[in-house]
Amino acid sequence: MIMGAVYNPFFNEFYFGQKGYGSTLNNELIHVSAETTVDKSCLVTGFPYTYLDEPNGPLEVFSRLIRRGVPVRRLGSAAMDLCWVAAGRFEGFYEHKLNAWDSAAGFLIVQEAGGKVTDFKGVGYSPYQPQIVATNGKIHEELLQWISGKAGTTGPANQENKK
Repeated sequence: MIMGAVYNPFFNEFYFGQKGYGSTLNNELIHVSAETTVDKSCLVTGFPYTYLDEPNGPLEVFSRLIRRGVPVRRLGSAAMDLCWVAAGRFEGFYEHKLNAWDSAAGFLIVQEAGGKVTDFKGVGYSPYQPQIVATNGKIHEELLQWISGKAGTTGPANQENKK
């Protein structure tokens, strides 16, 4: 991937990223947010049409996050979700099942805006694999822990649920 572009006609926003040159929104440089913790982040995700209820699947990860008070939105377009991470509107995006056409341009735009993009194991992302985590880079490792189920299982929110 050497360049990617996404156009949002509803907001007249044109996102463009070129490897080694950064990312822009309507020809203005953009950068990911500076937030450092998942608890203070706003995330975005999507849901596949199949396997919603699988162990550690989309609904389980979503539930873990929202039960701790982490806002998670669903806009309906992975390409736009990724661009909004790149522009600092969201701190992170994750999804369980995407195709290359969903993520190829956006993943480069996030990277060129200073973010980090991997699979659910933290391995460098390829548009030809289904799982994606894209963040501002500062919350990346923590969000991977939340997705894997190794974080977010203790604390006040979960204590209330056990009563």
